[in-house]
Amino acid sequence: MESIRAACIAVLSLLTLLFEGLQSSTTFTFINQCKYTVWAGTLSGAGSIPLPKTGFELYPNATVVLPATARWSGRFWGRTGCSTDIAGKFSCATGDCASGTMSCSGAGAIPPATLAEITLGTNGSPDFYDISLVDGYNLPMSLIPVGGQGSNCKPAICSQNINRMCPTNLQVNGDGGVVACKSACEAFGDPKYCCTGVYGNPNSCKPTYFSSLFKSACPSAYSYAFDDLTSTFTCVGPSYLLIFCP
Repeated sequence: MESIRAACIAVLSLLTLLFEGLQSSTTFTFINQCKYTVWAGTLSGAGSIPLPKTGFELYPNATVVLPATARWSGRFWGRTGCSTDIAGKFSCATGDCASGTMSCSGAGAIPPATLAEITLGTNGSPDFYDISLVDGYNLPMSLIPVGGQGSNCKPAICSQNINRMCPTNLQVNGDGGVVACKSACEAFGDPKYCCTGVYGNPNSCKPTYFSSLFKSACPSAYSYAFDDLTSTFTCVGPSYLLIFCP
């Protein structure tokens, strides 16, 4: 009897989550304002129903709209310099998810890549969202709430081309010059840049010369792991515009 009761509770919990998901009206509108093609990537967090597309092509001025379920969490990014080789393998110069196809299918971006991160609220609780440069930078991006409420319901944005000011020891070079800018953590692996080990808390891990360069260029973006106060935004009930090259 106990096993039957436990199974029934599990089924009811699953049905509740599915029902709540179907009730969500949040949409993500991806817009490419770059002068070049961007291949968007999406990654759903653990326990979130994947979005209808995990990777897709956006020509300049193109738009794609994806619906999200309630409580959805995950991240978005843009891939650049993508192509398919003679064997049919798809890959990108920056932001590649190494799936071998245009769809990322549960794989995340290989750093460096600019990330948009979000967790949707439910039943009147706020969404939490940010633009992060903690894994480095590859292109300008913004996450803009539309129709939401709250005093901190503001755009998260990084509109500067950090590749143009990237220090030599952080540069990723490709066709046409610098195509991405590594984080100091990726470039050097030092705990003080990665906020790990003895630096694994906000009291010991502070802004560095390199994270300050990112912060100066994009004041509302995460520049290092504990850059919360000026980089996390909240909003109740909006949909979102995800804009490449805002």
